[in-house]
Amino acid sequence: MMKKINVAGQEVLLGNIFCIGRNYSEHIKELNNAKPGEPVVFLKPTSALIQPGEQIQLPSFSQDIHHECEIVMYIGKDAANVSQEEALNYVGGYAIGLDLTARDVQTQLKAKGLPWTKAKGFPTSACLSHFIGSQAVENINAETFYLNVNGQKRQQGNTQDMIFSCAYIVSYLSTIYGLQVGDIIYTGTPAGVAAIQSGDELELVWPHKITTKFSVA
Repeated sequence: MMKKINVAGQEVLLGNIFCIGRNYSEHIKELNNAKPGEPVVFLKPTSALIQPGEQIQLPSFSQDIHHECEIVMYIGKDAANVSQEEALNYVGGYAIGLDLTARDVQTQLKAKGLPWTKAKGFPTSACLSHFIGSQAVENINAETFYLNVNGQKRQQGNTQDMIFSCAYIVSYLSTIYGLQVGDIIYTGTPAGVAAIQSGDELELVWPHKITTKFSVA
C-alpha cells in the first residue's frame, strides 16, 4: 500500500526518499570522510518511513544504530533540469526527520566498496515529522535545528553550514535523476551523531516551527 505523508495539513502520497550524505563539514570530520565534490546521494525504500506515533525498531543485524537529525524537503511539483535560481519554487514543504544508520554495517560495506542500502534502508530508519508549507520558511539557508535524546542535546545544526544548499540539491537531483511530486529529500546531518538504545526518547526541534518525538522500542 502506498504511504501517505502530511504536508501543511493535507495527506499526500509519498514518492521516492532521496538522502544526501556528507553535507556538513563537521560531520564529515567526525567520521573521517573526504569532503565530496558533488552531492553524495543514496535512497531509502518507502518501507523505511515512520511518522509521529510510530516507534523506532532496532534491527537485529546491527549493534550500533546512529541518529542523524536533518531538515527534509517535499517536492510539490515535477522537476527536471531545474536551475538553482528556480529550484526552491519546486519545494512544497519542509519537515525535520531522522536518517537512522547502522554504523557498524555501513563501515563494513564501505570497506568492501559496496552500497549502503542495508545500513540505511531498514524499517523505521526514516523518521519524519509533518511538513509545514514552504511559505512558512522565510530563508531555508539560515535555519537552526537540533535533536535531544533523553532530554540532552545531542545534535545542533544550521542550514547555512550545508556544503550543498537546498537549492543546489534540488537542482542537482532534478538534473541527474528527475524529481516528482511526492518525493522527499533528507538534506544531510550536522556533527554529533551517536548510538541510540532501546527505551531512548528522541525529540526533534526546529524552533518556532516543528517539534516532534520518537521513542525507541
